[in-house]
Amino acid sequence: MRFLIASDIHGAAESAGKLRSIFLSGDFDRLLLLGDLLYHGPRNDLPPSYAPKEVISILSGMKDRILSVRGNCEAEVDQMVLPFPVLSESALVFADGMTLYLTHGHVRTPDDHPEGIDAFLSGHTHIPVLEEKDGVLFINPGSVSIPKGGYPPSYAIWDRGNVDVLPLDGGKPILSFSLGR
Repeated sequence: MRFLIASDIHGAAESAGKLRSIFLSGDFDRLLLLGDLLYHGPRNDLPPSYAPKEVISILSGMKDRILSVRGNCEAEVDQMVLPFPVLSESALVFADGMTLYLTHGHVRTPDDHPEGIDAFLSGHTHIPVLEEKDGVLFINPGSVSIPKGGYPPSYAIWDRGNVDVLPLDGGKPILSFSLGR
C-alpha cells in the first residue's frame, strides 16, 4: 500500500492545493488526514492563504480517497461542509501486514498508544517525528501549513512500510525510515 499522510492544514488553501497536486501526481491508495483541516484554532496565527472554503473544495474533490480523523479544531460544522467523515477520534488501517492506528494526537498520544499496533500516526504538534520505539513506529508528518520547531511545511509518504517525511515544497526527505521487511 502507498499512502500520502498529512496533518494540520488549518484552512490554508495553498498548502491544501500543493497536497492535492502531490496526491494526484503519485500512485497513492489513500490520503490519510490526521485532523485540523479547516480551522486555524485559537492558539495559532492565521496560516498563509487562509481560505477554509477553498480547502473544502480542494478536499471534496478527493473525497472517495480520503480517510480522516478528528483533530482538536474540528467541529460538527466541519462535518456538515465536508463530504467525507471527519469526526472519528481514531481509525485503524491494515496495510502491508501491519496495523496502523490513526489519531490526531490530542486525546491519544504517543505515550498513551493502544496495544497491538505496529504504527501510531498522529499530528497535533506540527513537528515531524519518525521513530521506532518498543516495536511501534511513530509517525508525525508535521504540518503542511503552520510548521513548528524550525521545520518547513511537511507531509509523509508510507510506501509498503517505508516512510519518508518530506518538505511540502519539494526537496530531500527530512526524515526516513525503512522497516527492512
